[in-house]
Amino acid sequence: MTVRIALVTGGTGGIGTAICKRLADAGHKVATNYRDESRARAWQEKMRAEGYEFSIFPGDVSDTASSQALVAAIEAELGPIDILVNNAGITRDTTFHRMTPEQWHEVVNTNLNACFNVTRPVIEGMRARKWGRIVQISSINGLKGQYGQANYAAAKAGMHGFTISLARENAKLGITVNTVSPGYVGTDMVMAVPEEVRAKIVADIPTGRLGTPAEIAYAVAFLVDEQAAWITGSNLDINGGHHMGW
Repeated sequence: MTVRIALVTGGTGGIGTAICKRLADAGHKVATNYRDESRARAWQEKMRAEGYEFSIFPGDVSDTASSQALVAAIEAELGPIDILVNNAGITRDTTFHRMTPEQWHEVVNTNLNACFNVTRPVIEGMRARKWGRIVQISSINGLKGQYGQANYAAAKAGMHGFTISLARENAKLGITVNTVSPGYVGTDMVMAVPEEVRAKIVADIPTGRLGTPAEIAYAVAFLVDEQAAWITGSNLDINGGHHMGW
């Protein structure tokens, strides 16, 4: 297996951490970005204690210049990025008639515009080397919508539009571009939801439980594998049957 350099944005979060671990287990060198250095250093030390050596770099993916500097720093230290997982995301939930411009733009910038900001600096190298794997981490709510999440659902839906266009443009150059859309996963954010609300969510999931970050990471590892070369422009729903389409 060829060892690749992988960038997982938002890698210190619940799903991001699981993705970083899975890619490292597959033999890749994994980097992620941070905005809060002390928190990132603590995460890095915790991962090191578990046997994982991840590289961390400062970078705000909602900002174009910061994203360019992030990619440049990673490639200068580790080498060219061949695997990119656009995972960073935030929520600023409220009903649309109460939503402020700041709540809209913060979510769109971090969830959707970040895909441009980070992918643009790496795509030319992938095209030149004729190999690349790009995965967007979208959401079930980008597919079915959610009350109080017009900003989040719009951004997450836009991520797959980005995927399918980029996939068409680069398919002949050995670059695959895919989307993974998780349902409700037992991350800190979801577990912070009041228990009675969480119980209603679980009751609507046919498998009867929340997903795990490791299950999302498994899908990402599958899509970035060398043998997944004929899978591009796809969206993989991972939600326990909570939302089904075809």
